Amino acid sequence: MLKLQGIESGYGESMVIRNVNLEVRPGQIVCLMGRNGVGKSTLMKSIMGLIKPRSGSIQYSDTDITSSSPDRRAKSGIGYVPQGREIFPQLSVEENLLLGLEASSDRRKKLPDSIFDTFPVLRQMLHRKGGDLSGGQQQQLAIARALAPGPKLLLLDEPMEGIQPSIVMEIEAIIETIKRNREIAVLLVEQSLEFATSIADYYYVLDRGTIAAEGKAEHLSEDLVRKHLTV
Repeated sequence: MLKLQGIESGYGESMVIRNVNLEVRPGQIVCLMGRNGVGKSTLMKSIMGLIKPRSGSIQYSDTDITSSSPDRRAKSGIGYVPQGREIFPQLSVEENLLLGLEASSDRRKKLPDSIFDTFPVLRQMLHRKGGDLSGGQQQQLAIARALAPGPKLLLLDEPMEGIQPSIVMEIEAIIETIKRNREIAVLLVEQSLEFATSIADYYYVLDRGTIAAEGKAEHLSEDLVRKHLTV
């Protein structure tokens, strides 16, 4: 589904990501972990095309998308929920969701009922401005917007960050449902080690811009956690 080979990326003269190789298979949940500031969000932005890699290649469904624009990546079936949500605060909930449909390959114009089955609170708030929602509701909106066009790969950058516990549980349940259905592959940046190890099929640990460790989640050792993940 997604394969990175030798990705190097950064900002200006600063190189943040160095020689990263990473793979996400169809229907798989892969967690990308690491301390703050090691380059996780930079890597996610590089996959989405918001940052152009200095070198390396990105393949999605056996197609090289290294030079593709972000909108072409979205229309090819990649959904993205950035860190900090980045919804449109002056637009209504409905307008935010409809913008998500712009990435639909079949140019669907009607929001799927499954969105409101998954996020029932959004149905009640369709005409409220996105900026009037709580942080947790905005995160639900951001995820719903990414799911609306029916992606095959979903990039989630710390979806539980700064969210009240009740909403965290709801978002965790949504990711668990995605895993059970095995219809969408997910690359998840997550700080909660407990949730990451419970949900992930595979993990990568990023440290100082490089992949320091990888493997099946059940094999994540305490020594590795102390070395690369604890503060």
